[in-house]
Amino acid sequence: MPSWLMLVLAVAAAIAVVVLVVVLRDRRTHAEEIDPDETPDVIEYMTMMIGVVYAIVLGLAIAGVWEARSGADETVRREVHALHAVSERAGVWPEPVRTELRSAVDEYVRYATGDEWDTMVDSETLTPHGDRLMARINGIVSGYNPRTDAENRAAYTLADQAAAAEEARSDRSLDLGPTMPTLVWFGLIAGAMVAIGMLFALQIRRSPRELILAGIHSALLAFLLYLVWDFDTPYVHAAEDLREPFTSLFPGSVT
Repeated sequence: MPSWLMLVLAVAAAIAVVVLVVVLRDRRTHAEEIDPDETPDVIEYMTMMIGVVYAIVLGLAIAGVWEARSGADETVRREVHALHAVSERAGVWPEPVRTELRSAVDEYVRYATGDEWDTMVDSETLTPHGDRLMARINGIVSGYNPRTDAENRAAYTLADQAAAAEEARSDRSLDLGPTMPTLVWFGLIAGAMVAIGMLFALQIRRSPRELILAGIHSALLAFLLYLVWDFDTPYVHAAEDLREPFTSLFPGSVT
């Protein structure tokens, strides 16, 4: 299901629940029996406090998952740029080492953005074959003995970039799971239900103005929770965006 459709359904469901509850309550209760002016002051105070506390928690959750999303993007870019630097700097080395190294990089990129990425999404882990392909790149870099000053300078750069690519891959393997713990998710969902439920404690009626405000309130909560969910596992929900650096720098290797 497309992400935009899931967002539309979540927002529509939140609005529908509020409107449905109000309509059903009014059918069971005579309009004259509902007097919003009789709402105790303590209810209004509790509603305000619940809203403030929930807004703070939700804001921290959004900041946390956004940082995780930005971190995933930065990790992938570090890996891609390091691999691209290895492929480019290999031009200083003679044949057949140059071709062998570039071929190893292309094979790794092809596998990392193909089969391994699918495995990463499904099982939240990287594969041993991907580790072997990365080790092959490092083996070629460390195994060649430079013969000239230019090759020797390139060897230092290639060694640094190959190590940077391996480090970025290790960082990626550590960030594959969801950012938000299950307990936090329980708190966010329960808090949203309480925040919406307090609307009925304030005895809203079926007037268009009240229904519109209640619907907007519920839709906003649904949208923010969807935002947290979408950023929670960036390597799953933002797979195409994260693979874009590979596509840009290795257009012939990414399928």
